[in-house]
Order: sequence, then structure tokens, then C-alpha cells
Amino acid sequence: MSAQETTNNEATWIWYPGDFEVWLSNKMQVRRTEREAVFPPLWRYYSPYALVTFQTEVDIPEADEVKIFSEGPFQLLVDGVQIYGQPKSITIPEGKHKISFKVYNQEVLPAIFIDGKYVNSNASWQVTNEDKLWIDEAGNAQQSGTPWVPVGSWNFNTPEEKPSEYRLATEPWNAKSTEKIEGGELVDFWKETFGYIQIHGLKGKGKLALYYGESREEALDSAKCETLDHLSFDGTQSETYTLEGSKAFRYVQVQADASVKYDSISMLYEYLPLEYRGAFKSSDDLLNQIWDVSAYTMHLTSREFFIDGIKRDRWVWSGDAYQSYLMNYYLFFDSPSVERTLLALRGKDPVTAHINTIMDYSLYWFVGIYDYYLYTGDTKFIETFYPRMKSLMEFCLERRNDNGFLEPLEGDWVFIDWADGLPKTGETSFEQMLLARSLEAMAVSAEIAGKQDDFKKYQTLSDDLKAKLFDIFWDEEQGVMKHQRVDGEMQDIVTRYANMFGIFFNYFDESQKQSVKDKVLLNDDILQITTPYMRFYELEALCAMGEQEFVLDEIRDYWGAMLDLGATSFWEKYDPNQSGEEHLEMYGRPYGKSLCHAWGASPIYLFGRYYLGVEPTAAGYETYTVKPNLGGLKWMEGKVPTPNGTVDLYCSTREINVKASEGEGTLIIESKSKPSTNVGEVKSLSKNKYQLTIKPNTQYSIKYKAL
Repeated sequence: MSAQETTNNEATWIWYPGDFEVWLSNKMQVRRTEREAVFPPLWRYYSPYALVTFQTEVDIPEADEVKIFSEGPFQLLVDGVQIYGQPKSITIPEGKHKISFKVYNQEVLPAIFIDGKYVNSNASWQVTNEDKLWIDEAGNAQQSGTPWVPVGSWNFNTPEEKPSEYRLATEPWNAKSTEKIEGGELVDFWKETFGYIQIHGLKGKGKLALYYGESREEALDSAKCETLDHLSFDGTQSETYTLEGSKAFRYVQVQADASVKYDSISMLYEYLPLEYRGAFKSSDDLLNQIWDVSAYTMHLTSREFFIDGIKRDRWVWSGDAYQSYLMNYYLFFDSPSVERTLLALRGKDPVTAHINTIMDYSLYWFVGIYDYYLYTGDTKFIETFYPRMKSLMEFCLERRNDNGFLEPLEGDWVFIDWADGLPKTGETSFEQMLLARSLEAMAVSAEIAGKQDDFKKYQTLSDDLKAKLFDIFWDEEQGVMKHQRVDGEMQDIVTRYANMFGIFFNYFDESQKQSVKDKVLLNDDILQITTPYMRFYELEALCAMGEQEFVLDEIRDYWGAMLDLGATSFWEKYDPNQSGEEHLEMYGRPYGKSLCHAWGASPIYLFGRYYLGVEPTAAGYETYTVKPNLGGLKWMEGKVPTPNGTVDLYCSTREINVKASEGEGTLIIESKSKPSTNVGEVKSLSKNKYQLTIKPNTQYSIKYKAL
């Protein structure tokens, strides 16, 4: 390891990488309740390492008085010599030194904060979970087994900001209206919210009940609403009473004994502080509203981690999170949230089951890392956690059948989508396609991690699987990819799933793409998709085929219909064939549907990626393309965030203005005649298609004639 530079690097809390995320996700995901009963996740929980060792080497120009803060008791070694007791500070003499802390914490996670002029806990430290640390005769720390790895950290930059005391931010919100109902009142906050109810002016002894609802109907149904609180007061309570558990709701029904009085109900809105770095606005007010509600939905479900729904399930699901990663890149571009979520999902070794127990959700995890590298350019995450990538991939590969395909074994859940009549047994083309993409992600990651043998292995496996996928599932006569093979027999079933993924994974050639578009995506006889989850991919595939105008009509109809029904955040599922309270039902429960679900926010990604048209083509936006497509709009404008800036775009039928903060971009313009530009040179690509190179911090104004 390299010695710390003799500069005053900012001190921060550090821990074993991934352990804070595991601990925090454990803590968060047991908060789901249904009618005051705890409803824990359905999959294995992992734990942080209880005993870890931190180490650094320093070379300092003068003696340094170093303050020590620790989450857990510790053993301190300086140059191999134990410092006895639990000192709150020590003096490190001038010169070169090796410093080691062995920290124990069974309840939370071991962590330290070291604060000196020269010696600070920061990213330069390393850590091991190996508990066999020993010191050789030269005073060098030695260990066997688990290697030293870079520490984990995340913005806990003062001694008081302990990782174990992390909380989301809150701010007070007042109710917008109250309505007297039989025996109590109904409080309305006017839109979907998440937080802690506060009762003001509370007096008296007795009982008070709160019945929460994402809908008015749910809050008023005290017998069947999904979340509620029953409180008892003895008269000694504070006049402003804040409930302990945060919940999702728009409406709250309050019922109190006659002996209990209060003045008003408010809430502490709980949220993750994030900057809205992306933006979209157009000539269509409905689409603007859809983008705004999508952004709010995305923010509500961006919490300690990217979760699925804020009422139900409040869990970290890999398939849901994968879409959140993509939406995040076009709204917040908050890399730490992606990292936290990936680590929480992965857990620890050994691997004994698929992520969330779902085969496709293990595969989405790999594809999420592939995209994370493309958008951010961050190699450290892959270098640090490559061993966990490899062990999960080897688990997946061991579960292939004799044909080299994945099919569900005992304990495996093949999800794909919520769809009535969707076959999921045997070998499905969808799962093999996700596995092929995951193997591509492993090949890229192995090369970054310096594992050349692994790179060759995973690249070969991916190439072979793609070839076999087309040999078995592609029907040349029909020009579609079949859905399923059972016991060696191909089933005469065509679904949208593998066909649409094959388009934006770019696994099909142009003739295959066109065939799939006509015979599957635009074919109403193929099993319809009713969840925003798979509408995300269906509409992406259509956009990739240039059907932006058609997709905008679909977005207006689908997401606009939810707005017409009063949605203030987007739902887990919308079925236009349902009516009334049917829209609230799911899983056999009258209010089982989540009315604020992460996968409902997909217009954020679609607008940024396929209308503003911004896409990285090399890691971290070193290069990127801008291919605006109005889709029938008169004009649109927006911002797409990049690692260190934005791509700002305005586009009408006659003018394009673009400016970017970093990287080298290629603007693709479709025009009836050669466009003109104030800067640079427009080059012809093909008939009616032109390109212009975009340099950083330069304002480009292009005149053109839309097709």
C-alpha cells in the first residue's frame, strides 16, 4: 500500500467495504409492516464482519496529535507495538509509521474516525476481515487468508456523524385539508408522501388510532387498510407527539377517544437530499406533468437505497433497482446511491441463493454494474468488489442444465413480469439473454480488475451462449424469438420479453429488429404488458427502432391515464380495463397495489435517453452521442447530467442548441438539407443524416429542417 501523503486530507468514518450497506439494508428492510405486524424480507440476511483490522502507512514531517473515535472497542498497534488502553488520542512521532486498528462491534459494524493534522482516516486506508493478524520481527503487519482491500466510506465527515446513527433528512409539512368524518377526521396532504405523523396540542388519557392510505378509500377503511397505528396515552405525553415509525400515505384517518384531545395533525416529511440535475420540458404540458410526477416518484423511492414502493414493499429488489439506476443517471446522477444499492443486494459470500431468490434479479445485478461503469467511469467499485461478482456468477453458472441454459431449480423464482398466463418453466429465451449480457458485464469487469484469464473465459461463454440462443430460440421462418423450451421441445409461444431486450442489447441485426418490431412489438395479439416495469423495456425497444412518436402517444395514454385517475405518484401497475376501486387492488388484497412504485417513473429515462437523445459511448462520458428526436413535439429542452456536469439541449423543428460540460460528443442530426452551425463543421453521414462534434464548454447553435 502507498503511504498517506503529508497533506491534511479530510477525515471520514471508514469501515469494511460493503458492511455499512449490508447493516443499513438489514435495518431498513424490517420496517415494512402490515396492520402493525412486522413483514420481513423473503430472502437471506447477511451481517457485517464483527471484527476487522484497519491499516495505513504514513510519512509525516512533524509529530501529529491524533484524535481517535471508534464504533466498538479496539486494539491499536503503532509500528507493531501495542498501545494499551482505549486512548482518545495519541501522538504519532515524525517520520514513517505503520498504524493498525483491530475493531470489534457485534451490534452495528466496526468503524473508526481518525483525526489529525497529517494522519486521517480516509480512502487511502486498507482493511481486512482476517482475524489472524500478526506482527513479524521487522514490525510489519502480516496476515493470511483474506487480502487487504480499500476501506468503505460515505460522507460521515465529523466524529459526531457516526455510521450507526445515520438518518434520512426531514422537514415539516402541514396538512392541506381536513374533513370531519364519523367519529374523527380525515387529513389530506394532497399528494403521496413519506414520513412521520405529528400530533399537536395533544392532551388527555386514552387511545388514538391512525389509519393510513395512499388513497382516500384505503384511509377510510379502518378494517382493511394496510398500515395503521394504535396509540395509548397516559396524560404525561408531550403536547407535540411524533410517531416513531415513518410511513407512506396521502391520507390519514384519525380516531380518538373522547378523553383525548388534539389541535392539529402535521408530518415530518422524510427524504434523501438529492439535487435534481436532470430536467425535461416540452411543448406538451401533459408530458411535462408526467416528467414532474415521474421525478417525484423517483425521489420518493430513492431512500437509503433504491426501493420498489414506499408503502409496499419498502424492500430492495434487484429488478426494480436496475431501472432506478437508469432513471437516476438522467435525474440525480447520484453514484453513491447506486453503489449502496448494489452492495446491499449482493450481501456476502458464500452464495446460497439468487438475489431476492429470483433468477433474473441476479442477472440484472451484473447488468447494473455494466451500466454503472459506462455512465460513471468508476473502476474502483469493480476492482474492490470483483471477487463478489465472480462468486455470484459462478453460482449462476453452476445452476445451468446440461444444455448450458439456465432453468429454475428448487428454490429459484423466475419472475420476468407480473402477467397472467406467462409461462416460466423450463428454458426461457429471456433468462438466457440476460445471462449472456451478464457474462459480457463479467468480461468487462474482469479486464478492469486485471483478471485476463477470467476475461477470456467470460467473453467466450457469452459468445457461445448468444450463438446457442439464436440456434435454439430464433425462428427464422417467423422472424421472432420463441419464448420457451421444455424438456427439449420448443413451445409455440412468442412473448415480448426476449424480443424487446434483443433490440436494445443490440443482439439482433437490422432485419431481425424490423421483423421483431412488426411481428411482436406492434402486434396486439402478443401477450400484452400491463406493468410499468416491462412497459419501460417495451417502450425503450420501440424508441430504439425510431418509434418516438408512437411511444409518446403510449406515454400520454398510459401515464396520463393514471394522472386522470388522480395519481400524484406513479403506480406499480395500471390496467385500463379496470375501474373504480379495482385500481387499488393487487395480490388478492383491496389495497395491495403500490401507488408509488419506482418502476412507474420510467419516462425520466425515456425522455433523457431517447428524446433528448443523450447516451454515453465510452465510460464516464469520455465520449457520448446526442441524437434528439422530437417525436412530433414542436420543441423540447432539458438537461442530462454527466459525472461532472451536464449536457444542455434545446431542440425545435428548425433549431438545435447544445452545450456540454465535459467529454467529446457527437451530435446526430436528421435534416432535409445540410444544417448550418455557428461553431465547428457539420459532416454528412448518409442521406438526410449529419453529425457535428461537440467540444466541452462551447455553445453550439444549429439551424436545420426537421424531416
